[in-house]
Amino acid sequence: MKINHLATEKRNKATLDIDECSSLEVVQKINKEDQMVPSAIQKVLPEIAAVVDQVIAAFRKGGRLIYTGAGTSGRLGILDASECPPTYGTPAEMVIGIIAGGDRAIHTAVEGAEDDKEAGRNDLKKLDLTKDDVVVAIAASGRTPYAIGALEYANEIGAVSAALVCSPDSEMSEVAQYTIAAVVGPEVVTGSTRMKAGTAQKLVLNMISTASMIGIGKVYSNLMVDVQPSNKKLVQRARNIVVEATGCSPEEAERALSDHNGYAKGAILQLLTGLSPSDTRALLETHNGMLKQALKANGRDNN
Repeated sequence: MKINHLATEKRNKATLDIDECSSLEVVQKINKEDQMVPSAIQKVLPEIAAVVDQVIAAFRKGGRLIYTGAGTSGRLGILDASECPPTYGTPAEMVIGIIAGGDRAIHTAVEGAEDDKEAGRNDLKKLDLTKDDVVVAIAASGRTPYAIGALEYANEIGAVSAALVCSPDSEMSEVAQYTIAAVVGPEVVTGSTRMKAGTAQKLVLNMISTASMIGIGKVYSNLMVDVQPSNKKLVQRARNIVVEATGCSPEEAERALSDHNGYAKGAILQLLTGLSPSDTRALLETHNGMLKQALKANGRDNN
């Protein structure tokens, strides 16, 4: 296997002497390199938006967003997926992250797992992949066999396939229907793609999941109105959200939240319309949980 030609494996001329630097100089060099990441992402915003549109369409059909990758890339997909239920009230199976080598690989490197192309296919088969799903395969190099196997299987099933890579003209881009290539250049430490490449992947995944959730009505203005109040902090956040959205008192917010089992979106709609709890729930259901649409249908929109 030849990897010397990959952008992620090139030596960074700006850090050739990093092993002779003071701690301050080291972190200054790292910081300077990190500043390149946002500009690399800015160049691929249209590609990111195209994938977001596909994810929104999939969600509306009952489909799923499935991240898949090996090593750091796989872990970042799992991280993004795991944040969706508490933040947006989604079922755990709506956004899924899988990693080469299985759950053990989340904590410990599983040698050779990324080279198993068939495992990339099989892990999607275990999820009963359908044509309504979107598969985003993540790999800094753009050549990971595990990720390529996943993309090939997604194409065979008729699902949407997308590659998130940090190398131009990659093997994965030849297989995927959509490619997001955030080319951040050589790493501070040659080949350590958990650094700039990992940062770029994290930022792009933030965009994909957040923009997709906004697209299906999980956000009202810029408030996470489907937040799950599963701990004290989130209970407080839900109350604050209701107060911000309606201008009510904290006590009124708590009473309305109580009517809806802590569900901020229902409490907001009830307070802004004056409907009963049951009528509020019916109105939300009619509009598929889209708060702004429900308010407009009722002749109100406080936003």
